[in-house]
Amino acid sequence: MARVCYVTGKRPSTGHKVSHSNKKSKRRWMPNLQKVRILVNGKPKRVWVSAKALKSGKVQRV
Repeated sequence: MARVCYVTGKRPSTGHKVSHSNKKSKRRWMPNLQKVRILVNGKPKRVWVSAKALKSGKVQRV
């Protein structure tokens, strides 16, 4: 499965890498995801969570 934030649903976004000569090739911007243990329904679970969700206190770490 692809890396997607368990809380916010953030996933990699796509676009073009543009060179000086204006040539375009595909690239991806990856979100800042951390693998952490959080409480899900009272049980610990290891999931990918974005750094923004961790800093804002949207999840409770084990």
